[in-house]
Amino acid sequence: MWVRTRAVVAGGVVLVVLVAVGIWIVIRQMGGQLRLPLASRTCTVQADGRVALDPDQMANAATIAAIGIQRKMPERAVVVALATAYQESGLRNLAGGDRDSVGLFQQRPSQGWGTPEQIRDPRYAARKFYAGLKKVRGWEQMRVTDAAQKVQRSAFPEAYEKWADESEVLTRALVGHATGAVACTVGRDPAMRGEAAATALTRGLSLDWGLAGATTAADLTGLTVPAADERRGWRYAHWLVSHAQDHGVKRVRFGDLEWTARDGTWNRTDDTPATGRVVAEVFAEA
Repeated sequence: MWVRTRAVVAGGVVLVVLVAVGIWIVIRQMGGQLRLPLASRTCTVQADGRVALDPDQMANAATIAAIGIQRKMPERAVVVALATAYQESGLRNLAGGDRDSVGLFQQRPSQGWGTPEQIRDPRYAARKFYAGLKKVRGWEQMRVTDAAQKVQRSAFPEAYEKWADESEVLTRALVGHATGAVACTVGRDPAMRGEAAATALTRGLSLDWGLAGATTAADLTGLTVPAADERRGWRYAHWLVSHAQDHGVKRVRFGDLEWTARDGTWNRTDDTPATGRVVAEVFAEA
């Protein structure tokens, strides 16, 4: 009887382990699909296709794209990077993961990617990914999943491909090929307001895009970003909207179009067009 009981217990333990492993495999295969609840998606991107994300995901995607452009990587590299982050973390800056994996790309300190603190910095993580991709000979001609796998060395090498279409839509918008393509709805309680928001936005633009020309308004309620051409203008405008929730952005204007937190959409404005510059306003102090 004792032997039979031990056998039953052992069998139960094995079953639990198998179920746990099975769930982990499904999660890895599904990637971000299990982390993208529709109800929380308050940002939409429309650029020859449509993608819906929540504010955190949108902000991370915008930073990944900006770092790629700042490093003068081809736009194809941005697609690969976004697809990788989609699969590895659901475009979320995770504190942990499989074994010692950390951050947007689930990079591992034990594999030489950096310290956990460094990898949790989205800019650092994106730079390291692009540096790894740049070392892959012929990556430009590879499928998205093959290029990503050369950098990541995942147990599921085909998993990145399912995010290729979404990543192409995001890339078209975030590098400035689309007009008024990123629209986010901001909650009533943004993470920042006033001087803190304007200062953080200016710093973020400098770090993500390498910009030194953004100026904060004298009343500390907004900023102006020089835009040498329309494409650059939409890069910065879409970046600002992408970071609206976490940086308290209330309004963004470029050309004759304006996005407001109240409407969450881009609409034409009767004001004088903002030519050669992107104008942003943050929420005032409560």
